[in-house]
Amino acid sequence: MAAALEPSGWWQLCRRRLSARDGSRMLLLLLLLGSGQGPRQVGAGQTFEYLKREHSLSKPYQGVGTSSSSLWNLMGNAMVMTQYIRLTPDMQSKQGALWNRVPCFLRDWELQVHFRIHGQGKKNLHGDGLAIWYTKDRMQPGPVFGNMDKFVGLGVFVDTYPNEEKQQEAQKRRYSPGVQRVFPYISAMVNNGSLSYDHERDGRPTELGGCTAIVRNLHYDTFLVIRYVKRHLTIMMDIDGKHEWRDCIEVPGVRLPRGYYFGTSSITGDLSDNHDVISLKLFELTVERTPEEEKLHRDVFLPSVDNMKLPEMTAPLPPLSGLALFLIVFFSLVFSVFAIVIGLILYNKWQDQSRKRFY
Repeated sequence: MAAALEPSGWWQLCRRRLSARDGSRMLLLLLLLGSGQGPRQVGAGQTFEYLKREHSLSKPYQGVGTSSSSLWNLMGNAMVMTQYIRLTPDMQSKQGALWNRVPCFLRDWELQVHFRIHGQGKKNLHGDGLAIWYTKDRMQPGPVFGNMDKFVGLGVFVDTYPNEEKQQEAQKRRYSPGVQRVFPYISAMVNNGSLSYDHERDGRPTELGGCTAIVRNLHYDTFLVIRYVKRHLTIMMDIDGKHEWRDCIEVPGVRLPRGYYFGTSSITGDLSDNHDVISLKLFELTVERTPEEEKLHRDVFLPSVDNMKLPEMTAPLPPLSGLALFLIVFFSLVFSVFAIVIGLILYNKWQDQSRKRFY
C-alpha cells in the first residue's frame, strides 16, 4: 500500500495534474465569484437581483454631466463633488436635480439610495428635503422639491420641514395626537398628471402612506430603498446605523408604466440644508409569476393605484380643420332648410283642415 501523502505533497500532486486549461477555468470562476456583479438571491422564494449600471450611479461619478452622451444629467444648482453629488447647498432659494437619461423598461426593480441631509439650522429651522422620482418627464424644474407639479409617475419625498404644523401653530390650533406627524417624514405619491402636491399640507391629501425618519445631521450613513415587485410598492429605510432595513410604506396594487425615468431633486426656500446623494443603485429583480399573474400584470400606460380613485385626465379637443368646419356649416344649413320646408308643409295642411271645418 502506498504511503499516505503529507498535505504539502498532496497539494504538489494536485498542482501537477492541473492542466493549463483547467487553471484558466478556475481563474475565471474565481473572478466571477469575486466580482459581485452576478445574480444574487434576495429574500424568500426565487427572487434574484442584477445591478443595472445604466441606471446606477456611484463614486467616482463617471458619466455625469450636461451633454447628451452622459448617463446622468445635472440641473440647477446641483454639482459633482469628490465624495457626493450636492443637489442644493445650505443656502436659501436654491434648487437642483439629478436625472438618469436612460428610460427604465424593467418590470420589477429595486432602487437603493444612499443620501445625506445636514446643515447649520437648528430644530425646525431647516428645509425643505429631497425627492426620488420615477416619472414620465425629466429635467422639469418646479415647486415640488425642485420638480414639476402634476407629474406623471411615482414620487417619494423625504420632507424635513412641517409646513402644516407651523401653520396650525400660527393659527393657535393643535393637532389631535392621532393626526400629528413627526418630521422629518417620508411619504409617497402616485400621480397620473391630474393631482397637485399640496406643499402647504406636506402632501397629506395625496399620500399613499408615510413614516417618521430622523435622517438629518447624522454621523453614519442613511439609506432608502424603493422596491416595486408584482405591482407591490415597498419603501424601507436604514437610518439607525445598524445596517438593517426598517419598513416604512407598503402599498399593493400600484400600477406603474415602463419607460419612465429615475431622478432625484431638492429645493430650499427661506430655510436651507445640504442635500447630498452618495449613490443610486438600481437592481433588476427576477421573480416567478403564475399564468394568472401574467394576465393580471400586463403593461399599463398611466399610473394608478387599485382602490384609489385618481381624477381622469381630460385631453383638450383638437381644433377643427377647415374642411370639418365647412361640412358642419353646410349640413347645418341643409338641416335648417329641411326643417323650414317640413314646417311649411305641416302649416299648410293645418290651414286646409281648418277651412274644411267652417264649410
